[in-house]
Amino acid sequence: MTTAEGWTTAVRDRLAPGRLLPLGAPEDGAWITERAARTVLDRAASAVRGVVPGRLRVGPDPDADSEAAPGGDSDAAPGGEHAAGTATTPEELPVPPGGLPPGPLRITADFAVVTGRPLPEVAEELRSALLGAATDGLGLSVAHVDLRVTELLDAAPPPAGPAAPPPGRTSPATDDPVALAVLRVEGVAGVTDALGHPVHRRPDGSVRIELAVTAGRRPLDVARAARNAATAAAGGATAVTVLVSELR
Repeated sequence: MTTAEGWTTAVRDRLAPGRLLPLGAPEDGAWITERAARTVLDRAASAVRGVVPGRLRVGPDPDADSEAAPGGDSDAAPGGEHAAGTATTPEELPVPPGGLPPGPLRITADFAVVTGRPLPEVAEELRSALLGAATDGLGLSVAHVDLRVTELLDAAPPPAGPAAPPPGRTSPATDDPVALAVLRVEGVAGVTDALGHPVHRRPDGSVRIELAVTAGRRPLDVARAARNAATAAAGGATAVTVLVSELR
């Protein structure tokens, strides 16, 4: 692969939404694009001294027991009803096109290391940083973090400067009552249309709302509040789900 081809591949990977990752527990009915999640995870990795982050992916963890996966948090309300305010069972919540079904996830990350610190110490700090960012910063249920050292460096590379942001998207105009209700939720930066119309109604009566979350807000918390608002506005919808496509 030539340098130009490698650069093109890296840019394509940065701009592509990637997988749609489940947020929280199955009953939360929320997903986030892998691209949006990577912005938080890459920032956490870059903060570890001696680490130069490389390729990072998030996907299903085939080895994990869903009961044992850390993260997500359940926040059950009294009487067994979930705090998201819905009695819908997980089986009734449709997975968005290209989305992973609810379940534990695995982070796979490549990184280079600047010599000067013990490698096991750096790896453990990076693993802890990624787990914390995934759970506390996003609301992902991550069971394992796989790390691969790709290079040992004598010195850290010079700062590359701020990365160019993905092409900006303007929030689509909509007068849909579900979208208008969600736009009033604190932490919602706008509705989006990466998968089509911001409010997608299926023949079975279910509704999916797609939105952007304000940077610095925990996507799972915002998605839960948005789902409450959407459920109230959607009236007799059989199920309501949320897709977080961007962090703005």
